[in-house]
Amino acid sequence: MNALPIHAVLPDLLAALRARSNAVLVAPPGAGKTTAVAPALLTESWCSGEILLLSPRRLAARAAAERMAGLADEPVGKTYGYATRMDTRRSAATRVTVVTEGIFVNRIQADPELAGISAVLFDEVHERSLDSDFGLALALDAQAALRPDLRLVAMSATLDGARFSALMASEPNDPAPVILSEGRSYPLELRHLGRAAEARIEDSVAAACRLALREETGGILAFLPGVAEIERTAERLGDLPGIALHKLHGSLDPAAQRAAIAPDREGCRKLVLATSIAETSLTLDGIRVVVDSGLARRPRYDRAAGMTRLVTERASQASVTQRAGRAARQGPGVAYRLWEAAATAGLPRFDPPEILEADLSALTLDCALWGVADPRGLNWLDPPPDAAVQEARARLAAIEALDPDGRPTAHGKAIARLPLPPRLGHMLARAGEIGLAATAAQVAVLLGERGLGGPDADLEHRLRRWRSERGQRAENARRLAERWAKLVAGAAAAMLEPDSPEAVAACVALAFPDRIARRRDASGETWASAGGRGFRLDPTVPLARHEWLAVAETQGMAAGARILAAAPIDPASIETLFGHRIETRRTVRFDPATGRVEAARERRLGAIRLSSGPDSAADSGEIAAALLEGVRAHGLGLLPWSEGARALRVRAAYAGLDTLSDEALRTDLDDWLPPLLAGKRRLDAIPPEALTQVLQNRLGWDGQKQLDRLAPARFETPAGSTHEIDYAAEGGPTVELRVQALFGLAAHPTLGNGTPLVLSLTSPAGRPIQTTRDLPGFWKGSWADVAKEMRGRYPRHPWPDDPAAASATLRTKNADARRAGSR
Repeated sequence: MNALPIHAVLPDLLAALRARSNAVLVAPPGAGKTTAVAPALLTESWCSGEILLLSPRRLAARAAAERMAGLADEPVGKTYGYATRMDTRRSAATRVTVVTEGIFVNRIQADPELAGISAVLFDEVHERSLDSDFGLALALDAQAALRPDLRLVAMSATLDGARFSALMASEPNDPAPVILSEGRSYPLELRHLGRAAEARIEDSVAAACRLALREETGGILAFLPGVAEIERTAERLGDLPGIALHKLHGSLDPAAQRAAIAPDREGCRKLVLATSIAETSLTLDGIRVVVDSGLARRPRYDRAAGMTRLVTERASQASVTQRAGRAARQGPGVAYRLWEAAATAGLPRFDPPEILEADLSALTLDCALWGVADPRGLNWLDPPPDAAVQEARARLAAIEALDPDGRPTAHGKAIARLPLPPRLGHMLARAGEIGLAATAAQVAVLLGERGLGGPDADLEHRLRRWRSERGQRAENARRLAERWAKLVAGAAAAMLEPDSPEAVAACVALAFPDRIARRRDASGETWASAGGRGFRLDPTVPLARHEWLAVAETQGMAAGARILAAAPIDPASIETLFGHRIETRRTVRFDPATGRVEAARERRLGAIRLSSGPDSAADSGEIAAALLEGVRAHGLGLLPWSEGARALRVRAAYAGLDTLSDEALRTDLDDWLPPLLAGKRRLDAIPPEALTQVLQNRLGWDGQKQLDRLAPARFETPAGSTHEIDYAAEGGPTVELRVQALFGLAAHPTLGNGTPLVLSLTSPAGRPIQTTRDLPGFWKGSWADVAKEMRGRYPRHPWPDDPAAASATLRTKNADARRAGSR
């Protein structure tokens, strides 16, 4: 075997691990660290047990094990084996097992001492997956408390070894040694083709692949963001004579994945269309050209929606560097990039660590089981955000996995024993209690393995197709579902027929009760969920005809995420499964437009209203409280004040008595208004005289006397008539009266505070004559002209030359004469 670059530094690594428990190995892609390090450790004296090599992906784990077994001229499963969720090849003779990061987390949780394990190698740690970070944190914790002899090696393809070295220090000032490998360097040419913004990515990639087929030699590896883009690109390319076209992504059967990696059996030139699964850990034989779309599809947790969604975004600088390096692993290569050269500097430098933007429900539950109440108490390169931890605790409490103190419940422990995320573990555990373990296990596999059963949004249809699918991947998935079902299967009678559509929907609803959705329109395009989020669905799909859906997967923004996978569910199943969550609410709502309270009774599942109607038995106290709050919120003007009451408040305001002001009445609202609301359902049912009595009571005897003195309600004339004073008049307190009623009055009348009363003087017919604040001046001034005009219009009434000396009267001259004669 040709020497790999890693072989030059293996002696340094072995020496470091003889002296220390931890080490960091930094080796560029292609150096050989994935397949060379573990075999080199097997002969060390301290390595009497098994070595676990952690790989970020199942495809890479299987390929690494097969590569090491092939180099040793052994079958896989002897000295070198692998263990993934759907496939395991190992035996009692296995010394090196390549496992996915999630498998390792489950294993160390079950056995914190890692009995029989001599070393754990964390490959591709620079990818910063959540399981990798968590697995390393648990391994360091176990090493410190239980296994000081355990060797831990962090292997990275980028120069971030210093951070891992500090994290893995045996003492605060004693960092783990860092071993650097130079790697193998072949010439790499970068060609930037650019891409029109309006062009579809599959069209641009297909064109670049044809260009590379014409101008270059060797195999071609094209990176696309997802499976859909791979399929569309393959359609654009069609049949290419002499070219072996392969697809490479996680949903393929193992045989198809192996074919994409290995040299073509017939010696044809290869063209591989791949997702980012091919960025690291894999060497594809014969590849000399890379076509990079510059895009990646990654899971991003939408905290506002409580959902993880796939986002297509620009790949990072680190990612495109890794992709380009695929072309120069085995010889000189060229990378075609579908962006301008200057745009590379604008790409994000690295992908953010998954722990900073992931759903931390599983991590939080695992930490609680590990005995760490706060996940941030472990050793992390980047500690989990507090907000994400708090949210995870709330979600775990909602599925009864944590108690109010944050400790795992018996149900939580049962969930954690299952090799599933908490929501799906909760589904499987609860389904086992109602005889639907097999169905729940199948649903869990469908949701975890893309592509099984086809792309149909109806999960029940996908499940039926998968049950009859042939092929290694489908068979492995069925065996996995059977294993999971056995973990929770009991003697409980099935609540529903296990193979029925209703059973599938019930299982989905158990996993995602907040995503139970009800149709909002006739077309089935918009949906409301129990969790309060809005969903959208293509109205042409059969699912849109149903009234209720149990939604499993969505994609897009929280305000209108698109439904990707769901199953129709009937109201009866909802009542059976979630009767304990359905709330009967009595609502009492005040309507400011009518001044009345509307009492309703409704049943709700979260944010979805199941039914509603008037509530004739609404509590009278609640109604009175709603009326009170309605006045508090919308103002005292809603009350049925009489004209007298309004006038009283205006007088009090003029007199400076604040006890009847809006502010004072609002401040004391709870004291004076509730007695008036007893037995009422609307504000206009309050007797106006009752409100007037409230105002008078607030004034009291002394206040009333003070008010009458400072702002009397009426003005009495020399003629003996009384007239209401208008304190709201624009010109000030005003009284309107006939001028004859003031004859004999030589001084201008004033209020209690000395303010002149505005006199609005009228003729005997009530028509305006004069408005004055100076009655003596009027008598002496313009009265003569007024009197002259009035004598012509009203000759029967007296119009004396000197009104200040005349007798006040409201009668005609003849009536006065008759009255005088009768005396």
